[in-house]
Amino acid sequence: MNVIYRRKPRLSRWQIWNMSFGFLGIQFGFALQNGNVSRIFQTLGAEIDNIPILWIAAPVTGLLVQPIVGHMSDRTWGRLGRRRPYFLTGAILASLALAIITNSPTWIFATVMLWIMDASINISMEPFRAFVGDMLSSEQRTSGFAMQSFFIGVGAVIGSFLPWILANWFNVPEVPAEGKLIPFNLKLSFYIGSAVMLFAVLWTIIRTKEYSPAELEEFEKGEKIARGELLAEKTVSEQAVTGRDVNFYRPGIIWLAVGLVLTIILSQVNLEKELYVVTGGISFFGLLQVIAGFLKAGGKGSNGLNSILTDLKHMPATMGQLAVVQFFTWFALFSLWIYTTSAVTSKIYGTSDTASLAYNEGANWVGVLFGVYNGFSALVAFLLPVLAKRTSRKITHMICLLVGGVSLMSISLINSPGMLIIPMLGIGLAWASILSMPYAILTGSLPHNKMGIYMGIFNFFIVIPQILAASILGSMVKHLFSGSTMLALVTGGVSMIIAALAVNFVRDVDDRR
Repeated sequence: MNVIYRRKPRLSRWQIWNMSFGFLGIQFGFALQNGNVSRIFQTLGAEIDNIPILWIAAPVTGLLVQPIVGHMSDRTWGRLGRRRPYFLTGAILASLALAIITNSPTWIFATVMLWIMDASINISMEPFRAFVGDMLSSEQRTSGFAMQSFFIGVGAVIGSFLPWILANWFNVPEVPAEGKLIPFNLKLSFYIGSAVMLFAVLWTIIRTKEYSPAELEEFEKGEKIARGELLAEKTVSEQAVTGRDVNFYRPGIIWLAVGLVLTIILSQVNLEKELYVVTGGISFFGLLQVIAGFLKAGGKGSNGLNSILTDLKHMPATMGQLAVVQFFTWFALFSLWIYTTSAVTSKIYGTSDTASLAYNEGANWVGVLFGVYNGFSALVAFLLPVLAKRTSRKITHMICLLVGGVSLMSISLINSPGMLIIPMLGIGLAWASILSMPYAILTGSLPHNKMGIYMGIFNFFIVIPQILAASILGSMVKHLFSGSTMLALVTGGVSMIIAALAVNFVRDVDDRR
C-alpha cells in the first residue's frame, strides 16, 4: 500500500518574519564588532601588524563552536524546543560581552572579550541557519534565507551607523575624554547593541513554535517522495534525544557567568584595572570547560566528537563543492573587515594617530560605509530570489560575487570619502547573496536530522580561510605590500572573483533545469 507523507506547510510572510527577526539583533552586535574592534585594538596600543592575528578569535571560535552546537541542537528536544535554547544562551552571553568590551583596559583583555563574544554569537547564529531548513519547504527556502539577509542588513546598518549617528545627531563625544581611551559614542553604541541583541532573539523565541522530531521525519519523507528519491526508514529515536540527555558541562557555565559578573562589577568601581585580566581569564576558563562538555556530548552509546568527524567524512558532495566557493569568499570578507579602517584613515584622512580628530572621523565614516553595504544588501535581498527563479541560484551567486570582487578592488582607486559609497553598493550586493544563496543551495542536499551538524561543519569553510587570512595578512602587509593595507583589500577583491568562478562547479540538487 502506498503511504502519502505530509510536506511542510507554507508559512506566511509574517511567520517567516518572526522566525528571522532574531538575526537583526545578532547582526547588530556583529556589525559593531566588525566595524570597531580593530579600532579598539589599535586605540588600546596593539601594533597594526598584529591586529589580524588578534582577530583569529572569530574564526577559531566559529570552528569549534558551530559544529558542536549544531550537533547538540540536532539532538536536543525540550520545553523550549530544538534550536531555541541555543538562541537564548548565546544571546545572553553575547550581550554581556558587548557591554564589557569597550571598558577593556588593555588590548589583551579586549582580545579575551572578543573570544567570548564570538563564541556566544556563534552559539546563537548557527542554529538560526538550521532553523530555516527545519521550518521551510524547498520552495520557500530561498525566501527564508533572503528574509534572514534582510534582517542581517537592517541590523548591520543600524549597528554600523550608530557611532556616527550618536556623534553627529546627538553630540555624544567622539574623541576620548581626558584620561580615557575609548570615546563615549563608541561605548554607548555597544551598550545599545547589547540590549537590541537580547530583545530581537527573545522575539523569535517567543513568536515561533518549532516542529517536533516526528513531524520533521514525516516532512522529510514527503520532500524525498516529491523529488522521486528513496528514503530508508528511520525511527524517531534516531533523530533526537531529550533535553535531559544533553551533557552540558555545568561547572564551565558557572565559571563563565562568575567571570562575566565580576568583570561588570569591576568596570563600575575604582579598582586596579589589571584585575580585568583575572576576571577575563576566569571567563575564558569557563568557556573552555563548556566547549569540553560539548565535545563529550552525544546520544546514548555514541561519542559527540566521533559523530561530528563521521559526518564530516560523509558530507554531501554539494557541500564539498561549495567549500571552495566559501573559502575564497570569506578570505575576501576578512580582509575587508580587518583593513578598511586603517586603509581609509591612512590614505584618505592622512593619519594613523588614533587620538586625532581626523582618525576618529575617518573611523566613524568607515562605520557608515559598512552600514551602506549592509543596507543595500537588505534592499536587494528580496530581489535575489526573483533573479534566481528566472536564472538559477548558481548564476545569481556568481554574478553577485563578480560585482563584489571588482568593487572591493576599486576602493584603491578612490580618493574622497563620499565616492567610497559606490564600491560599497557592489559589496552589499555580494553580501546579500553570500548570506542566502550558498545556504539555499546546500540545504536541499542535507538530511533533516543532521541539519544542524552539517550547517556547523559548513562553517569550517568560512572560518578556515579567516584563520589563514589572520595568519598571513599581517606578514603580507608588512613584507610584501610595504605596509600598505589598501593592497590587502585588492587581494581580497581578487579572492572574491576566484570564488565567483568556482560557483560554476557546484551542483544544486533542487535545480531541475
